Amino acid sequence: MVQPKYHVFICTSCRINGTQKGYCFQKGSVDIIQSFMQEIEDRDLTGDVVINNTGCFGICDKGPVVVVYPEGVWYGNVSEDDVERIVEEHFEGGVPVDDLMI
Repeated sequence: MVQPKYHVFICTSCRINGTQKGYCFQKGSVDIIQSFMQEIEDRDLTGDVVINNTGCFGICDKGPVVVVYPEGVWYGNVSEDDVERIVEEHFEGGVPVDDLMI
């Protein structure tokens, strides 16, 4: 069984019936997931970081929302431009990105 160092949940506004619509989806959260996956692959972190999409966290005004465990760090208003920084500073450096935290 894989024991990742980080487990990342990214809101894609996925509804119970499987459709994606809502604030985080409209703000590009699917593209953010793809950026995380590419960045993690490029940095050879696939064994250390697991990415999952999720439904609404209920704080749409802070979206797109990214939550990182085991620390329970919540990032808000995340854009594709923030992905490299989160991976470098948090996943590789071990220090959450303060100015992106909710």
